[in-house]
Amino acid sequence: MEECRRQLAVDGCIVLKRFVPEEALERLEGETVRLSPEAHYNQNETNPYNSDGDASLPPTHPKNRFGDRTNGFVAGDRIDDSTIIRQIYKSPEFQRFISTVVGMDEIHEYADPLAALVINVLREGCQHPWHYDTNEFIVTMMTKQAKGGGRFEYSPGIRSPEGENFDEVERVIDGDRSTIKSLDLQPGDLQIFFGRYSLHRVTPVEGDRERHTVIFAYAKEPGFIGRPERAKRIFGRMAPIHEQLLKDGMQRSDNLQD
Repeated sequence: MEECRRQLAVDGCIVLKRFVPEEALERLEGETVRLSPEAHYNQNETNPYNSDGDASLPPTHPKNRFGDRTNGFVAGDRIDDSTIIRQIYKSPEFQRFISTVVGMDEIHEYADPLAALVINVLREGCQHPWHYDTNEFIVTMMTKQAKGGGRFEYSPGIRSPEGENFDEVERVIDGDRSTIKSLDLQPGDLQIFFGRYSLHRVTPVEGDRERHTVIFAYAKEPGFIGRPERAKRIFGRMAPIHEQLLKDGMQRSDNLQD
């Protein structure tokens, strides 16, 4: 446990190889294969901040650098309680393990019914360009590997709550790989990642076998709900709680761009 915490503090990422016992892998893959047709696919051009460009800034500025994002996401309300992945997500023992590793007294399940537990489905040509996550950390588990491509790459701790570090982000987008780490994830691997502060991407999937990854989303405060416009874009719809947020407005706990 201490080694996990040390590595996460240094690198912003840990991968627990073969976290899932071999005998459970087939059932896990079966669950995501069964649910994958429920994925909503969206294609758009996005910058690392999931925002509009800024005409007052140079074209080379990261806010004006857009890449193709084509992704499929199965929303949480499509994942029933009988699945292993739902049982893992809600497990108090699993949550205590994660909170200990990330150095928090406790973590909380999302109040967002769509984004709390998600299956990311990438078919041939799908990719996720350089971006940040909206929450401080993310927990993922690969259940099905593509034939080629689909590599997870990241630049650890490239920004912080104190600053965006735009110059370094620009260098990464331009192809500087001096800070980049690349992971060869396998089915059953559990990844814990500080994606709010580490720029990251998934390279284009190659071949006719889909890449499936389960995303277990937790927050350090209770009641976390994703932005309504993000839900609409990623899942093709909003839940009633998002529609209420549009009326009430929402505030983030930091001043970062996304």
